[in-house]
Amino acid sequence: MSDIRTEAQSFFKSIRVALAVSGAVALIAGIILLVWPVKSAIALTIIIAIYLVIGGLVYVGLGIFSGKKGGWARVGHIVLGLLYIVAGIIGFVNPAETALIFALVTVIFIGISWIVDGIVSLTLLGKDGSRVWTLLYALLSIVAGIVLISMGIAGVAVLWLIVAISLVAMGIVQIIRAITLGKETAAFVSSVAP
Repeated sequence: MSDIRTEAQSFFKSIRVALAVSGAVALIAGIILLVWPVKSAIALTIIIAIYLVIGGLVYVGLGIFSGKKGGWARVGHIVLGLLYIVAGIIGFVNPAETALIFALVTVIFIGISWIVDGIVSLTLLGKDGSRVWTLLYALLSIVAGIVLISMGIAGVAVLWLIVAISLVAMGIVQIIRAITLGKETAAFVSSVAP
């Protein structure tokens, strides 16, 4: 029975460590986003630019060295790879401007997705059991999407702030969960085996 107790302790310790690490990472990321919003956006842009260049090189390599694929597939891989490389280089050359454009595109995409989600919810209005809540959700989603898109740069700042605050809050909650899980673990392990 001591093996079961040891395994349970090990399992819960792994969960606690995972919760604590993920909570700490979220908390630190949220604080960084709050304290250095522009620098963190530029750093994220540079990370994406690195990914694009590496991904582009892989696609070009696939297009050049893949003898089993047909001609169009090879050309497609090379063209896609070159586009990735060019986008990555643009991200390196102008990281601040690229970060702003990336953020604006993200805000527009989120705004459009909220509008589309609201419209789709309206189409389900007759089939849904809760018409009032569906209608409320649809209207809020459409209005939120329109407001977000119309805000432009201010929408970027608002979303960035929401993400940062959310990360800080989630990080704190995860760390607290890791601590309280330690107290619950002792009670559970003692109840598993004598």
